[in-house]
Amino acid sequence: MINLKLFDAVIFDMDGVLIDSEPLWKIAMEDVFASVGCNLTREDFAKTVGLRIDEVIDFWYQEVGWKQYTPKEVEQMIIEKMVVLIQKKGEPLPGVVETLEFLTQKNKKIGLATSSYEILIQTVLETTQLSKYFDFTHSAENEIYGKPHPAVYLHVAEKLNVSPQKCLVVEDSLNGIISGKAAKMKVVCIPEKTHFKEPKLMLADYQFDDMNKMLKAIC
Repeated sequence: MINLKLFDAVIFDMDGVLIDSEPLWKIAMEDVFASVGCNLTREDFAKTVGLRIDEVIDFWYQEVGWKQYTPKEVEQMIIEKMVVLIQKKGEPLPGVVETLEFLTQKNKKIGLATSSYEILIQTVLETTQLSKYFDFTHSAENEIYGKPHPAVYLHVAEKLNVSPQKCLVVEDSLNGIISGKAAKMKVVCIPEKTHFKEPKLMLADYQFDDMNKMLKAIC
C-alpha cells in the first residue's frame, strides 16, 4: 500500500508511464536509423531505454556509426517523426486520467519529469488533453545530465516547492528509478510492457503492473 499522506507531490515520468510512446520511439528510431544506413532493431534500443534522445544517438553513433548526416540531424529527424506518431496514435495509458483526477482531488501537487524534449511534452499533453493536471513540467534536455542523474527530478521538486523526501515518483525504466532514488524520492515502478524483463527494477519502493493497480493501492 502507498500512504499518500507521506507525500506532498507526485512526479510522473512521461514515456511509458502517461502514454504508450515506447513503441512509437522504436518505430521512429528504426525508420530514421535505417534511412541513414544504420540498421538497428527494436531489440537493440532496449540498451538505451530511459536516456535522452541525444544520448541515445551518441551511443549508437559511437557503436556503429553512419555517414552523410550529423548526430544532430538524425536527432531532429527522429523528433519530427515522433511528433507525427504521437499526434496520430497518442492516448493515455489505462488508469492515468483516473489517477491524475484522484491526486487533484486530494490537493497533491503534480509534476512531470521526462527525458523527452519540450516539444514532445507539449505534443503529448495536448494530444492526450492532460495539460490541466500538471503544476509543472520539465525536460531533461534543459539539464546538463539526463537520467539516471537526479537533476530533472530535483528541479521539478524545487519548482513545486516540495522537499524531495516528500515526493513520490512514478517511473517505468531502470534509469528512471535510479534518477528518482538518487533524488531521495520514493519511487513507484510500472514496467513498460515492451522492455525485456529487468530484475533490477526491484530497486523501486513499489511495483505495479499498471496504474489502475497503483491507484487501488493508494490509501
